[in-house]
Amino acid sequence: MPTLTESFTVPNPDQSWGVITDLNKLVPCVPGAKVLSADSPQSAKAEITVKMGSMGMKFTGPVTIESIDGKTAKIKANTREAGGQSNAAGDVTISMSGSTVNISADANVSGKAASMGEGTVLAVLTQLVKSFGQNLAKA
Repeated sequence: MPTLTESFTVPNPDQSWGVITDLNKLVPCVPGAKVLSADSPQSAKAEITVKMGSMGMKFTGPVTIESIDGKTAKIKANTREAGGQSNAAGDVTISMSGSTVNISADANVSGKAASMGEGTVLAVLTQLVKSFGQNLAKA
């Protein structure tokens, strides 16, 4: 799966960075996602519902902030579809420079979700990241 990169600006960089570094605040900024349980601000079990083509899928699994270095956070998610037919794992790097937020995301999808094709998966991921950016700017 190719790497998706997006950039956008936020009105309040300090507030946005506070959201980025706390999964309890960050996960709800992702459309269709919610925190099911949290061990800490850097470790949570989350759920996301996504629509891929004509299929709606719900994925659940751990999300962790692997590292924070300056204004860069590396986040890892490893989810499984309810019913176990698909898996989705993602590595996301979010960095800030002034009021600009840069996101780099790699998604590895297998099973039924992967059968939709790389173009559909990438389109869904792109829309999620763009909507996330709008939600983060409002958070």
